[in-house]
Amino acid sequence: MLFNFGIKDIIDIVLVALMLYYLYRLMKESRSLNVFIGIMFFILVWLLVSQVFEMRLLGGILDKLISVGMIALIILFQEEIRKFLYTLGAHQRVRSFMRLFSLNDNKAKEDKETIIPIVMACMSMSRNKVGALIVIERGAPLDDIVDTGDKIDAKINQRLIENIFFKNSPLHDGAMIISKKRIKAAGCILPVSHNQDIPRSLGLRHRAAMGISQSSDAIAVIVSEETGHISVAIRGQFKLRLSAEELESILTEES
Repeated sequence: MLFNFGIKDIIDIVLVALMLYYLYRLMKESRSLNVFIGIMFFILVWLLVSQVFEMRLLGGILDKLISVGMIALIILFQEEIRKFLYTLGAHQRVRSFMRLFSLNDNKAKEDKETIIPIVMACMSMSRNKVGALIVIERGAPLDDIVDTGDKIDAKINQRLIENIFFKNSPLHDGAMIISKKRIKAAGCILPVSHNQDIPRSLGLRHRAAMGISQSSDAIAVIVSEETGHISVAIRGQFKLRLSAEELESILTEES
């Protein structure tokens, strides 16, 4: 039995290791690392009691706790589970595979009509050092975020974007949400990331952009009010100091 070890067992071990690694990263980002360590310790004790030492009474009690605990964990970590599923669905290879089933000859033209006004508005605001935060919805709905701001539901227009983020505008401090090729709302409140790795030189807009990119598959475009630099937050990562061509390329590939 000891040497009955095949390729299937290796794949099994690798998959479990990857699963634990991604769970570790997810818990670390959500500041629940101590909870994750506690869960792993409890599972280790359960395996030792029930499988190694074969303590029937204590093993039976722990079996019941594991059964109830799984439901409790789903309730406790529902946001983290949803984020994991969003991240999985937003993976570039998964999205490329899904595009095979949704080919559309007019898609490229429609994307240009949506992206170009955003790029042009960002470049104009960058030159004038007008701060902006634009969130582009993808697979995960952002209805809860839309409800925190003022609903607009207007066609994407360069001048409209610039007017919303104009320094004297009452909506310029919040985020703009773009969904289904329309401006859905402005002045929206985003979840702020508490990631310690974010450079201190980046302000609250960048932290909010990082927060929405970590909790959903949305793309967040930031224009810095201090420097005028254009950045993008996507899948919990920053792409900083982008040119117009780089911004257009990212939005075209990821939208």
